[in-house]
Amino acid sequence: MTAVPGKVAGRDDAGLVEPGRGGGLGEVFRRRYLLRLIVRRELRARYQGSLLGLGWSYVRPAAHFAVFFFVAGVFLGMSDRVEHFPIFMFSALVLVSFFNETLINTTHSVLGNAPLVRKVYLPRELFPVASLLVSCVHLLPGLAIVLAAAVAWGWTPSFAALGSALLGFALVATLGLGLGLICSALHVFYRDTDKVVDITTLFVTWSVPMIYPWTMVRDTAPGWALDLYLANPMAVGVLLFERAFWWPTTSGSFEFPAHLTRDALVLLVFAALLLGAGQFVFSRLQRRFAEEL
Repeated sequence: MTAVPGKVAGRDDAGLVEPGRGGGLGEVFRRRYLLRLIVRRELRARYQGSLLGLGWSYVRPAAHFAVFFFVAGVFLGMSDRVEHFPIFMFSALVLVSFFNETLINTTHSVLGNAPLVRKVYLPRELFPVASLLVSCVHLLPGLAIVLAAAVAWGWTPSFAALGSALLGFALVATLGLGLGLICSALHVFYRDTDKVVDITTLFVTWSVPMIYPWTMVRDTAPGWALDLYLANPMAVGVLLFERAFWWPTTSGSFEFPAHLTRDALVLLVFAALLLGAGQFVFSRLQRRFAEEL
């Protein structure tokens, strides 16, 4: 058989790629222009006809904070047990909200762009990555509120605080994208995947030290349960955010788990492996996206 000139590994001279043979996440970042277009499109579609527009990025975290603060801080008395409880809770809340939004939106990202998937070939990983970036946009107002409140309570920047925040964000973002790739691919074939994701986000909210300190788990749970609790990447990410924004405003008497940074780095490697597994699952299943949609 004579080879077709200019055609190598599924790519022809025009730069077109056969469906299912794209370059994965690497191809996404080589097509940053398309990625920016999809992010802008998602933001415009989400706030089309809205009076506040991106202002909802401030209203939503403020509303979540008010509900959790009055339930946990006032009614359950956590404000009396945790120093500067509002910052303690809100620094965790912004990260949990970021993860939950990322996982929910990436799960719907491919199915929500079905017309594009059916008619045009482009790296399908663009859609989950764009959903992650939209969640990053929504994270910024919450971080601004946390930072402003922390500064008002005496927070000052330090390498330890900034490093903890960056490590916590990297851990949660990598975990969210890895799970999002898997869930978005499965959602094309199994439409009840989003129901499982909704239940998962509910568990995430209550399985991290957001409205209670981790020391309550340490003091009441058996050793194996505490080890399992601290093996949760979300719990470790939340502790890092609390160490970054809340702990510098306190008297410094609060104890964090031993080797928190080391454990976070180990979990970051695990999240990176999960991201690789998510890319593998996505690339295998995307070949049948068009016919399923």
